[in-house]
Amino acid sequence: MRIAGAPISWGVCEVPGWGHQMEPARVLAEMRDLGLAATELGPEGFLPRGRPEREALLASYGLGLVGGFVPLVLHDPARDPLPEVERALDGVDGVLVLAAATGLDGYDRRPSLDTRAWATLLCNLDEITAMAAARGRRVTLHPHAGTVVDRRAEVERVLGGCAVPLCLDTGHLLVGGTDPLWLARFASARIGHVHLKDVDAALAERVLRGGISYTGAVKAGLYPPLGDGDVDVAAIVRTLEAAGYDGWYVLEQDTVLTAEPPPGEGPYGDVRRGLDHLAQAAR
Repeated sequence: MRIAGAPISWGVCEVPGWGHQMEPARVLAEMRDLGLAATELGPEGFLPRGRPEREALLASYGLGLVGGFVPLVLHDPARDPLPEVERALDGVDGVLVLAAATGLDGYDRRPSLDTRAWATLLCNLDEITAMAAARGRRVTLHPHAGTVVDRRAEVERVLGGCAVPLCLDTGHLLVGGTDPLWLARFASARIGHVHLKDVDAALAERVLRGGISYTGAVKAGLYPPLGDGDVDVAAIVRTLEAAGYDGWYVLEQDTVLTAEPPPGEGPYGDVRRGLDHLAQAAR
């Protein structure tokens, strides 16, 4: 399997006040020691901005780059996101993983879009998809908690209203009310990238119903190591492989660190357990 890591599994996140942010040297060394082949970019400033410096740093740990997560406001008629997308395409190798950001900090509040905002969002997504294709690159939209494409009705509206490929994130989809296995079966041709998480379904239901904030749920254990939650990761992987999916599986377990050093093995142990589960799922 084509398995990569993500800095967020080590608690490294773009959200202000998310938690303790580990240094790149430790994160990359632990990725290497776990046998991961590559990583996603992580938040702004985690890896060097310049491509030669970044490539040299990753190569020193035996890692490649599979892409980067870029949250952008895509629904505002007064904002043109294309220059930002162009800069991201110039600066990020691999898959550009977009999230339809709200424009607010964090993922605990989000607006409802009117008809004009939805038309702007869908039009921008098609223009961005065409821009990336013209460069021989792949872009995906990441349905994500606390963005304007979060709930199942919004995912379906994107599928029906534009041609952008999707990042299938098994955790964020379930938190937003979409069965990730259903999406893998129903829209396999639209899946351009995969983030694998396990989920505590009871906590996900509380987020969906407004009983707990998304950030609060992550701190409370929303994303346990793969194999310890309620997502049928093995069935999702089998479905995608049978459909001809040829992209990466990014093991991305959103983590909040409250202490340095973290207790026990910390994220290293959780990611190792996830990799062991994936190895069994691939048999």
